[in-house]
Amino acid sequence: MGEFVRGTRLGVDVGQVRVGVALSDPDGILATPLATLSRDLNAEVDAIPSDIFELARLVDAYQTVEVVVGLPVTLAGKEGPAAVQARAYAERLSRAIAPVPVRLADERMSTVAATRRLAERGVRGKRQRAVVDQAAAVEILQGWLDAQRRRA
Repeated sequence: MGEFVRGTRLGVDVGQVRVGVALSDPDGILATPLATLSRDLNAEVDAIPSDIFELARLVDAYQTVEVVVGLPVTLAGKEGPAAVQARAYAERLSRAIAPVPVRLADERMSTVAATRRLAERGVRGKRQRAVVDQAAAVEILQGWLDAQRRRA
């Protein structure tokens, strides 16, 4: 992969209904929650869905050097329907934000870990549902950042 390029990165957790977004600091040390976007499932086939459009706007606004999309593989390491959807989403996002690269990162337990951490902090019910997507995006991005540092 080469030398670590300084700059912010976005972490993206693609869900059926919502997309969680996290942002890293320019040094790639810490991921923080940024936004939860509603999936635009009614966009015309050739139109850019509003959630992808908003992600492209965030990439531009934060001068993002890379986007990390969570790939939900099964515990056995296989790719099911959710992974196929995440790959398709990453591909569509990649076309919208080129030349900024989109990476896929194993997010096997990100939502489970995020839900547990929020519950430990006393965030439950509706409040938890409102932020769990962002928290999952943080888990995805933080895990990816940590793995990049271990490789360096």
